[in-house]
Amino acid sequence: DVQLQASGGGLVQAGGSLRLSCAASGFTFDDYSIAWFRQAPGKEREGISCISSGDGSSYYADSVKGRFTISSDNAKNTVYLQMNSLKPPDTAVYYCAITMGVVAGIPSLLEYDYWGQGTLVTVSS
Repeated sequence: DVQLQASGGGLVQAGGSLRLSCAASGFTFDDYSIAWFRQAPGKEREGISCISSGDGSSYYADSVKGRFTISSDNAKNTVYLQMNSLKPPDTAVYYCAITMGVVAGIPSLLEYDYWGQGTLVTVSS
């Protein structure tokens, strides 16, 4: 079975940085995409970034573009989300997810099949 483990969340002041990690296991697919979603209090879960194994293409939502960077370490089966210049509106539970295939564009909830547990990011002012 496919398992994802998200970690790295915490409390940070506005302007600070955090790096989230998503450790993946239990799959042997050649082509896949891993995405980061977040869900702020009282809001719907939204896709913010993804990376595809086929060509390494990455995508970002406008709300995080220029501040967040997604990357992968294939040897460790881990995907990262480097978050810089954090703002209070970034406060949310962050989730990683994987789909067995390569998709393009900003990640959609409808495209992803397996989910990790969330890791909480709190940005104070």
